Amino acid sequence: MRKFFLFAFTLTTIGASAQKLEKLWETDTVVAIPESVLPDFSRKILFVSLIDGGGWVADGKGGVGKMSFDGKSFDSTWITGLNAPKGLAIFGNRLYVADISDIVIIDIKKGKIEKKISPDSAKGLNDVTVNDKGIVFVSDSRTGKIWKLEKDIATEYLNDQKGVNGLKAVGTDLYIAAGKNFRKADANKNITEIAELPQGGDGVEPVGNGDFIVTAWGGWIFYVHSNGKVDTMLETHQQKKNTADIGYDPVKKIVYVPTFNGKTVAAYQLK
Repeated sequence: MRKFFLFAFTLTTIGASAQKLEKLWETDTVVAIPESVLPDFSRKILFVSLIDGGGWVADGKGGVGKMSFDGKSFDSTWITGLNAPKGLAIFGNRLYVADISDIVIIDIKKGKIEKKISPDSAKGLNDVTVNDKGIVFVSDSRTGKIWKLEKDIATEYLNDQKGVNGLKAVGTDLYIAAGKNFRKADANKNITEIAELPQGGDGVEPVGNGDFIVTAWGGWIFYVHSNGKVDTMLETHQQKKNTADIGYDPVKKIVYVPTFNGKTVAAYQLK
């Protein structure tokens, strides 16, 4: 287990949002290009996807690490041999990982790759979400498609979602960040536009009251109200720190932010 030095920061907010983010901690710059952070509350661990190379390069340098909830310890070698892993989702004992053209399924207890599923024509698999029935959805940013994985069989679920990235399954609905468009698809695939974002969306997390936290990879975090109003809570692009696929603790209201090229993971309190 690698130990980190943590740094204290003051309150950082942008704009007139009633919601604010207060930085709790940030690791040193030793996380190998983290794209996604996923809290596993049952195992009391943060899973972190590590690209450790080009964002879309199949170089075998990528993997998944495990980090403590306080950011003080980190196992960067839990899963190795992936390419450019991005979105993460958990169902039961399985961790699903989007890895360019493969959906990688990891057996969490064994800490080993169980299998890889390659949807036909997949080129840029990016985010992953799973609903309460265990159905997995995966975005393909390069083809504008969303794939559905049910009983380990991949089928095309939606297409023509230009710039699709962040996904979040909530009940029977699928929330989608596609470019600057934040929208919802219901169980019948009917699309409802929710908001237009100032920047292209990446991470999507529900707050629990119909509102969402949505990030833009370049270094913005937005609070999206259910009525479509968008507030900017945080800007880090001037510090050259990205805000990629966040994780969220809805009980403690903590947002976990992978900074990608910033090579850190940070935690913020939502106020």
